[in-house]
Amino acid sequence: VQLQAFGGGLVQAGGSLRLSCAASGRAFSSYLMGWFRQAPGKEREFVAQINWSGSSTYYTDSVKGRFTISRDNAKNTCDLQMNSLKPEDTAVYYCVAGVRGDWRRAPEIDYWGQGTLVTVSS
Repeated sequence: VQLQAFGGGLVQAGGSLRLSCAASGRAFSSYLMGWFRQAPGKEREFVAQINWSGSSTYYTDSVKGRFTISRDNAKNTCDLQMNSLKPEDTAVYYCVAGVRGDWRRAPEIDYWGQGTLVTVSS
């Protein structure tokens, strides 16, 4: 699976951005999908995960109620809608795919996309 992320950019605090991830390859619906991020000088961290059908989603506490992950298995895409953005959300965001695991506890990532930079100004 190859992953291509789009949609990063510069936004003011309180604004919104929508990140999209396009996946190529077979059997997209057999993969868990998610997003990680890495802020300058910090370790990479989990942001959100969605299961195969889209019926279950998980978020890190800092984005709950502001971010929404979704997927479209017919289009092989996974999106991250980010609302009420804060300067601390500034990071490179990575689209990821895997076949197992609860990534809040232990990432078991099989594929990483290239990152897309999100910058939130205060």
